Amino acid sequence: MKQYNQIKAQYPGAILLFRVGDFYETFDEDARVASKVLGIVLTKRSNGAASEMDLAGFPHHSLDTYLPKLVRAGYRVAICDQLEDPKLTKTIVKRGVTELVTPGVSYNDKILESNESNYLASLHYQDGVWGIAFLDISTGDFRCTEGELPLIQKMIASFRPKEFVFSKSHSKRIFEHFNNFKSQQLLDDWVYQFAYAEESLQKQFKTQNLKGFGIQAMGAAIIAAGGALHYLEQTHHHQTSHIQEITRIDDSQYVWLDGFTIRNLELVRPIYPEGRSLLEIIDQSTTPMGSRLLQQWMLLPLKDLSAINNRLDTVSVFFEDSELLHTVQNALKDIGDLQRLCSKVALRRINPKELLQLSRSLKALELLKSLLGQCKSSRLQNQAKSITDTHSLFHSIDEHIAQDAPINISKGGIFNAAVNDELRDLRTLSVNGKDRLIEIQHREIDVTGISSLKIGFNNVFGYYLEVTHAHKDKVPESWIRKQTLTNAERYITPELKEYEEKILNAEDRIHQIELQLWEDYLNVLAEAILPVQQDAQRVAEWDVLAGFASVSIKRNYSKPQVNEGHALQLKQCRHPVIEALMPPDQSYVPNDIFLDNESQHMIILTGPNMSGKSAVLRQTALTVLMAQMGCFVPCKEAEIGLIDKVYTRVGASDAISLGESTFMVEMTETASILNNLSDRSLVLLDEIGRGTSTYDGVSLAWR
Repeated sequence: MKQYNQIKAQYPGAILLFRVGDFYETFDEDARVASKVLGIVLTKRSNGAASEMDLAGFPHHSLDTYLPKLVRAGYRVAICDQLEDPKLTKTIVKRGVTELVTPGVSYNDKILESNESNYLASLHYQDGVWGIAFLDISTGDFRCTEGELPLIQKMIASFRPKEFVFSKSHSKRIFEHFNNFKSQQLLDDWVYQFAYAEESLQKQFKTQNLKGFGIQAMGAAIIAAGGALHYLEQTHHHQTSHIQEITRIDDSQYVWLDGFTIRNLELVRPIYPEGRSLLEIIDQSTTPMGSRLLQQWMLLPLKDLSAINNRLDTVSVFFEDSELLHTVQNALKDIGDLQRLCSKVALRRINPKELLQLSRSLKALELLKSLLGQCKSSRLQNQAKSITDTHSLFHSIDEHIAQDAPINISKGGIFNAAVNDELRDLRTLSVNGKDRLIEIQHREIDVTGISSLKIGFNNVFGYYLEVTHAHKDKVPESWIRKQTLTNAERYITPELKEYEEKILNAEDRIHQIELQLWEDYLNVLAEAILPVQQDAQRVAEWDVLAGFASVSIKRNYSKPQVNEGHALQLKQCRHPVIEALMPPDQSYVPNDIFLDNESQHMIILTGPNMSGKSAVLRQTALTVLMAQMGCFVPCKEAEIGLIDKVYTRVGASDAISLGESTFMVEMTETASILNNLSDRSLVLLDEIGRGTSTYDGVSLAWR
């Protein structure tokens, strides 16, 4: 318990899973939390003169079952393992924390959602400027930006980080503006210093400055990014070579969507449990990394006309060539989650089975490269040519890793015997050991005439010869009696002991060789896999665009004409979600929309309840956003002048605790919209001032 208390003191904010023999144990408050969250029995024990303490534990092999539950509940978990073999020490076993798992820093498949990014967010405030960095250790994605508070709030709504870190000195200010963090960690103030952060980033990327990343002048963003890297180190994540760059989030490139608009339009999550989001309807990606990228595109639609049209043109290639679309999506299925597999190699956290999956993914990548290299689109051909040649990589994996390799490296049988001469010889000895024992058995039967002679093994004295009492007079004097049973005697011989030693030593030596080969091979792969990790981003883009083509064919969407004009003209426009959920025998009644800055810059839509007014408002916004993320749209024809911001003011929400009524909230949010819109903004107002009297309502409308 003294050892436990010393380790626990180093991780006061985490639940400590303390390895004791075959169990992970928790004590005191940790035990009470674990019992409640995990549903395991809470017991008590007395340690010598100490008073009773609460205790809760589970078998060590159940870690993957219980760890995700703690992390998803928002807890940081320190895993304390035994650092030496108990058989080799006469004193207390050395223990230490080997990993600190938190909601925002994990690569465990049972914790991560395959279709969602798992971002850690680092916040910093400096001289009126907010900086924020987002880091997903499971893919190596690292981004940052800085600006005023509304920008940071928008970024948090878009990236939806699982955990936040920030300095203790700024915690009060941060909690004033952000009070819905599920998990947060306060770091020492010295971590959030420019010199330390800049040095950390330069060391990570092996550069002399940060100019190449376009963030050199972004002091608050750099400090926030440095805080994220420090947190990785603090949580014992030292293998970070897969984090190769940091990307500047340029807000001028993306359509402005605030958190309320994202929620109200139900872009990634429905408001009600029985509802469906736009993401669920249009996500036809065949890989988890494609689904993750689609979420980013949906929450950060483009404003760059050239980039939008490049995406739309690629969707057209797949849309018009159904055979190419089919073969490409089949190849993508075999590629799987290449991003996270590559990251696991860099982190040295991949297992043998996953390495075989990586080999299959690399083969599928070669096929995909060949398919797109021969298509009609010159853009896709050029992109395919830039993909890394992976022949030597997957051949290396196939040559080294056995096809029936286990998940757990401790079980052995990882490598093909041909990769190491000593491993081959020892495997031969181990596999042929039983044959040799049978030879000894037959020979001794012939020499002694004991027809019932058997060779057995137990943990007490190893291999032995067993003779029934009826034949014990025939036993040679050179045999050594070890055990007497009711019906038989057991003996050993020098030859049997010598062979036993060879077999047992062979098993131990095979295990040692394979562990060393595994460590060495992962170090080699970690260097070779880095270019492929960059290619995985391109593959994810192809997956999303092929998915856009697939849903467009299925739902009868058309290619929009996006331009720099100020007109919004949608012919026979439908709501993509409502249409998808309608019974097969019913069809959606389409609507036409026309807005511009000259003849009609506003539409006042009236009608009875349940007539579809809100549906028209939402489908207009969804169509614009789909077009600017690069997808075809649910219209017969669509001409869309670039939209820079989408604002919505829909639904009522009191803020009584702040002394604000529904009416006050509506007026404040509407004023904010009017003060921030531009001539390219799309504004959706649904029944503003609904709670007022007729007289007040007319006054609002007149104003």
